[in-house]
Amino acid sequence: MLLANMVLAQKDTGRIRIIMFGAHPDDCDEKAGGTAALYAQMGYAVKFVSVTNGDAGHQSMKGDALAKRRYAETQEVAKRLGISYDVLNNHDGLLMPTLDVRLEIIKKIREWNADLVIAPRPNDYHPDHRYTGVLVQDAAYMVAVPNIAPETPALRKNPVFLYYEDRFQRPNPFRPDIAVDITGTYSKKIAGLDAHESQMYEWLPWIGGYLDQVPQNKADRIAWLSKRTARPINPETRASLEKWYGKERADKVVYAEEFEICEYGAQPDEATIKKLFPMLGK
Repeated sequence: MLLANMVLAQKDTGRIRIIMFGAHPDDCDEKAGGTAALYAQMGYAVKFVSVTNGDAGHQSMKGDALAKRRYAETQEVAKRLGISYDVLNNHDGLLMPTLDVRLEIIKKIREWNADLVIAPRPNDYHPDHRYTGVLVQDAAYMVAVPNIAPETPALRKNPVFLYYEDRFQRPNPFRPDIAVDITGTYSKKIAGLDAHESQMYEWLPWIGGYLDQVPQNKADRIAWLSKRTARPINPETRASLEKWYGKERADKVVYAEEFEICEYGAQPDEATIKKLFPMLGK
């Protein structure tokens, strides 16, 4: 099978390039902020891409004013994590898996010369999340086809595509093929989320019915956000950590982020996974 032989997107330089897609300007941060910070800390190039501009996600702001505020938040995140952060100009809540948006995704992957592409699974409570997953899946083969979006040179080989962790069980539950220990970068993940003030301390608490729980003091907010973001490591994730780090190290992991290998794109063996995730076992 041709795709099974496609390993890295370009010539292996040892400097893996990672691009992560989210539907909204805080999605990548929530799902993989610790992993992104770890890659950046190790000297690898990471880009977050929000497929919508977030112009609907607030209880009192909207439109251009909200989109500008959320863009500014993403750029602060980029500084705090040491990554790049792009925001596409598609309306929040109205995303559809159209050809035009698919071409945007293809171009972003190609321009970044990505070896690793991470996105949501296409089953989720939010239509923007679902369609972001569909759009990235639809790009998974086309990034290597020269006659599609020919103004941006096609990748010579197909990247590895992964999914973020989620809690949804149907039509099939998430499978933690790869688990990354982010204990050492968890505070950076929280610092990134803290930059999304419009979301972490305003919109999400409002829509979730816990706005009255948000502290006013900055230090208290960080502690509150850190506690709220933390989640226990389930048995499946613990088993994945043991596979990649060994039991002794896995038993010490406090915080982890998990990823499932997408059936589209390159299909990596264990050696390739270790190359794409150089922090595994360390």
